[in-house]
Amino acid sequence: MEKKEDQQQQEEEQVVNPWEVSAKDGGKIDYDKLIDKFGCQRLDQSFVDRVQRLTSCPPHVFLRRGVFFAHRDLNEILDAYERGDKFYLYTGRGPSSEALHLGHLIPFMFTKYLQDAFKVPLVIQLTDDEKCMWKNLSVEESQRLARENAKDIIACGFDISKTFIFSDFDYVGGAFYKNMVKVAKCVTYNKVVGIFGFTGEDHIGKVSFPPVQAVPSFPSSFPHLFSGKDDLRCLIPCAIDQDPYFRMTRDVAPRIGCHKPALIESLFFPALQGETGKMSASDPNSAIYVTDSAKDIKYKVNKHAFTGGQESIEKHRQYGANLEVDIPIKYLNFFLEDDAELEHIKKEYGAGRMLTGEVKKRLIEVLTELVERHRRARAAVTDEMVDAFMAVRPLPNMFD
Repeated sequence: MEKKEDQQQQEEEQVVNPWEVSAKDGGKIDYDKLIDKFGCQRLDQSFVDRVQRLTSCPPHVFLRRGVFFAHRDLNEILDAYERGDKFYLYTGRGPSSEALHLGHLIPFMFTKYLQDAFKVPLVIQLTDDEKCMWKNLSVEESQRLARENAKDIIACGFDISKTFIFSDFDYVGGAFYKNMVKVAKCVTYNKVVGIFGFTGEDHIGKVSFPPVQAVPSFPSSFPHLFSGKDDLRCLIPCAIDQDPYFRMTRDVAPRIGCHKPALIESLFFPALQGETGKMSASDPNSAIYVTDSAKDIKYKVNKHAFTGGQESIEKHRQYGANLEVDIPIKYLNFFLEDDAELEHIKKEYGAGRMLTGEVKKRLIEVLTELVERHRRARAAVTDEMVDAFMAVRPLPNMFD
């Protein structure tokens, strides 16, 4: 009884689902509790070492610093890969805004690394239908945003010979729709309410959507890519708020004769104002966007980035910075490649020998370079390139 009450209290403390992320009283997300609640596993150093050994590639910064921190059945994917069985990657984006912020780029940056390291194909789902239903956008606007977001995704450097990008409005039908119906028949209304928290006020479009995000996990949904490869396994890199979709998918998969998808899941990228879950699209100062100018980035970091520095230089020299709450340090942990430099900054700043202004200055340099590089790459993406990535076509060299 006591354990049940504890669990209820934990669930009241924080809400994490695909549409809402909030901690109790605006605090930090407790990822250990989240792992217990969702039933996934921690990704420990042995996985990082094993990925490096299997791919002969240095582990991505997001892997070695625990940005991707949880998984489901990653060991099975790696076991199969070691036996010579390939897999495919599946990730996605709900296109609700024209510009992406840095938090949106994280799964794509990591997926690009996985594609290059393991030399495997990738499907990217643009859930324009979902955003039409949740964000009250018109069908046409959702489709337009999907194409705009596709340009940012392509700018991350994916290999066109191994990548298929699709929007639900364009692609759903045929084998994909057959799998959706198979999944839908296995999930009761009570079950979907239990997983996603739908209420009597939600329209039926929302209740019927989860199978759409589930079935890219099954190779038979893509006969133009994986015909005769129904045994191919799927690995999904995503933020941990997407886990409810794939708990449902993994529950259903064996009942329709499919492999359960494996997942590798990331922490949330914190808002500039502090670690209170995800960033708010309604507050442009809560995030760095890929459309921000160097001047915007400098202003946002200097004005809005929450720091753990002390209120005066004297106190700072005496006590040092609180790195646990410092957003510039957290952002550098994501984006500063050099491990030795990061450790040096943390040591000096934590001891009070380095000031907040110096740390922010380094972060501004790192973010400006990242955003400029992305902007140049995106400017080179034409409508013809988007059409090519989204064309329904075989990928004959996808495992080379």
